[in-house]
Amino acid sequence: MDLDPVAIETTGAVLRHHAPSIASDVRQLSVFDLAPETFGRFDVVYSWGVLHHTGAMREALQRAVQAVAPSGLFAFALYHRTRMCGIWRHEKRWYASASPAAQRAARAVYIALLRLRFLLTGGDFHSFVANYQGRRGMEFVHDVHDWMGGYPYESISAEEVEALMRRLGFARVRSFVSPLTTGFFGSGCDEYVYRQSS
Repeated sequence: MDLDPVAIETTGAVLRHHAPSIASDVRQLSVFDLAPETFGRFDVVYSWGVLHHTGAMREALQRAVQAVAPSGLFAFALYHRTRMCGIWRHEKRWYASASPAAQRAARAVYIALLRLRFLLTGGDFHSFVANYQGRRGMEFVHDVHDWMGGYPYESISAEEVEALMRRLGFARVRSFVSPLTTGFFGSGCDEYVYRQSS
């Protein structure tokens, strides 16, 4: 399920091409409309880097876990909390409503600062960009646009995730949490797998 009709169309095409014999049901739907009595419960519920863009991340998490079957797994990724998250939230709100020309200028500033960081730390910016799509699955400038314009934007610490998931009746199976604290160039996602324990 996804809100984006293009994502729904793409998912359907991928499934038809790569897994034509597997039963699937692809729907355009909001997590806030996900009702287990209507759609059922599943052994694995997967949400990768989207619930922090709903504008109500904690409520979205609570809705998503309702779709997890008893003893089922919930695998998800959410933006890691950094010291810069408040600034990024303001930037994203501005960027999302800015003109295309203003967005291009903002991307140029971000990329210039990132290039400077590579220069000062001895990194290879050209290699980083050349190999970006293979690592991230999307073109570098498109990903910068995606990061800068991802509003609504929320982030959460691993400790807050743990407390919330325990309250919802889930136990952590594993997590991959970034040590990043400043977040000057953004915040990556922390990754979690929890199992329903109640």
